[in-house]
Amino acid sequence: MSKEPCFSSPADTSDIIHPRVLPFIGMHLACLAIFWVDVQPIDWIICGALYVIRMFGITAGFHRYFSHRSFKTSRGFQFFLAFLGQSSAQRGVLWWAAIHRHHHKYSDTEQDVHSPVQHGFWYSHVLWIFSKQGRTADYNSIKDFRKYPELVWLDKWERLPPFVLGFLVWVLFGWSGLVVGFFLSTVFLFHGTFTINSLSHVIGNQPYDTGDSSRNNLFLAIITLGEGWHNNHHHFPSATPQGFHWWQIDVTYYILKVLSVFRVVWDLRLPPVHVIQGISKLSVSAIEKAAQQLASSFSVEHIGETVLRAWKHTPQLAELRNRIRIGQSAVEDFLKEMKILELPSIENLRQRARKMFIHIPSLNPIVERANQIIVQAVSVWLLQNEKSAAVGV
Repeated sequence: MSKEPCFSSPADTSDIIHPRVLPFIGMHLACLAIFWVDVQPIDWIICGALYVIRMFGITAGFHRYFSHRSFKTSRGFQFFLAFLGQSSAQRGVLWWAAIHRHHHKYSDTEQDVHSPVQHGFWYSHVLWIFSKQGRTADYNSIKDFRKYPELVWLDKWERLPPFVLGFLVWVLFGWSGLVVGFFLSTVFLFHGTFTINSLSHVIGNQPYDTGDSSRNNLFLAIITLGEGWHNNHHHFPSATPQGFHWWQIDVTYYILKVLSVFRVVWDLRLPPVHVIQGISKLSVSAIEKAAQQLASSFSVEHIGETVLRAWKHTPQLAELRNRIRIGQSAVEDFLKEMKILELPSIENLRQRARKMFIHIPSLNPIVERANQIIVQAVSVWLLQNEKSAAVGV
């Protein structure tokens, strides 16, 4: 099992792992065979059925069960959900859940591997999967399911379920069934799922203060069986339903509710009333994520270089070098004492925060924390660069 990943710089598309791209591209190219096979009406029925069934494997299995443990089930049905989810060709169940738990921990910060806010739309939608940072998962975060040897085995043989499914479709329905029923539905499934990483952090409304850009979107909820209520989900991730209100369509929850009647699943976790009403204040983690996002919108390198240019041949630079000899905390104190114009003021931070987080009424804790992060980051930059300059001399 892999250790804690070391994530590279955001949206570094130069780290694309080409061998990983080839099967994904091949799946898309295989759909072009639709022009050479004799497509039958049954093939489109298979396409739609496999899309919905496997989407349920992703939403109920990979997401709500393995990533968030929002309900309980038997070991046998647990394996079925894992196999069904992996038949969508979206990597192994443990990898998927570990990556998703990391996403919630660092949502829309620089360490979030598929944040459109940080990395842009196409990187968050699909390119991250083939990058070094997207390939590596922290399996220590999924110890609760890593203890099951059958799940470890299935995760290792990640391509087995889609291969078995594709083979069965070919045997039963021929080449047209394989192309339309399997290949085409798999590609639809890819991009339907990927919209939650990309579009659901860009388009929609934000009824809850989550400290990130997660949004609710009815269209995405329809094509993903309920995952489009993404702001709801980030507000209370452990809830089984993601549609908190009767009018918020959540097909995955409806199916799980029916299965609970037959005790296939049980202990479905519902969001408390005060959570639905949004009474609770921003959590410490939400404030930290929002502050990191706000701070990252300013260039630390630009601020540091501007400070050094402005202080060149001045007593301030000499004093800065004296503080550097003492350490980072002394540099931070000096920056605060000087109240230099190069650092964004509290008012500047607040103005930018109003534009970035229009859904959050109280910005003070986010602005204050962002100010601390920027001062710390600039002090580290000055410390490293001035020491390097001294060594060079």
